[in-house]
Amino acid sequence: MADSNTSVRDLVVIGAGPSALAAAIYTTREEIDTVLYEKSVVGGMAAITDRIDNYPGFAEGIEGMQLATHLQTQAERFGTEIDYGEASEIRDNGATKTVVIDGKDVEAKAVLIATGSEYKKIGVPGEAELYGRGVHYCATCDGAFYKDKRLVVIGGGNSAVQEAIFLTRFSSHIDMVVRSKFRASEVLVNELQEYIDNGKITVHMQTTTEEIVSDKGTVTAVRVKHDGEDRLIETDGVFVFVGLLPNTQFLAGSKVELDSVGHIKTDLKLETSVPGIFASGDVRSGATLQIASAVGEGATAALNIREYLSELKKTS
Repeated sequence: MADSNTSVRDLVVIGAGPSALAAAIYTTREEIDTVLYEKSVVGGMAAITDRIDNYPGFAEGIEGMQLATHLQTQAERFGTEIDYGEASEIRDNGATKTVVIDGKDVEAKAVLIATGSEYKKIGVPGEAELYGRGVHYCATCDGAFYKDKRLVVIGGGNSAVQEAIFLTRFSSHIDMVVRSKFRASEVLVNELQEYIDNGKITVHMQTTTEEIVSDKGTVTAVRVKHDGEDRLIETDGVFVFVGLLPNTQFLAGSKVELDSVGHIKTDLKLETSVPGIFASGDVRSGATLQIASAVGEGATAALNIREYLSELKKTS
């Protein structure tokens, strides 16, 4: 429990992606004392997405970083406090909650978990060892390092196709390694076909990645397997896009209930199994993994948090 000298915030938000920022716009506008803690990039994964074409209101699309900046600026205009720090634990004290940020206790009446997801790894030899030195998970962040070089993109979903197309701006040629079949939307696959036809991208279907090969710390090839036969695809770099994992590791040992994958279970009010702790966006079980819906969930969570705080005040 907090001692009498410890200030208690109205709301602590863990994360500063679109869902968190949308929630903060609503809460701070209604003078609910709100602080957001972000461990990496304000705007979350949206901020490192090259271009967003399906967010309502931007007919020509918008760069991910630009959308994130708009959301941050709007939230801060109403008084949102954004700080950097990583949550490692949440404790339920009844009327208050304790969030441990970088080893320090932060007390709050309510908590919103909007930590989103992180890139899933493929777990092959060479991946971890060469991370940031030829193995990457963000085309927007690292694609420009590969001007006129060959690349391998691993994955067959929407993000893999989108990022492969983006990387053609820099790379001389891209080999896509797809374990089974494309899971991307028909629209994206049709767009990808143009790059296949002009020779910018070669797709290797029904192909598994076995190893990322290097020479003296420099990526030189990817060893793949197709129809039981191994072969090497020479490359200067590897970009992995095989899905996302929810950022809920810090909830281990807490009373917040998770589903089998690790997403947070919530009720219709987006409240978790612990009263006063809410969740929204990609980290929530049943989320659609779309920025527009994450923003909507942030607004919904904010309204329900306002109601929770109002009831809490009546009983205190």
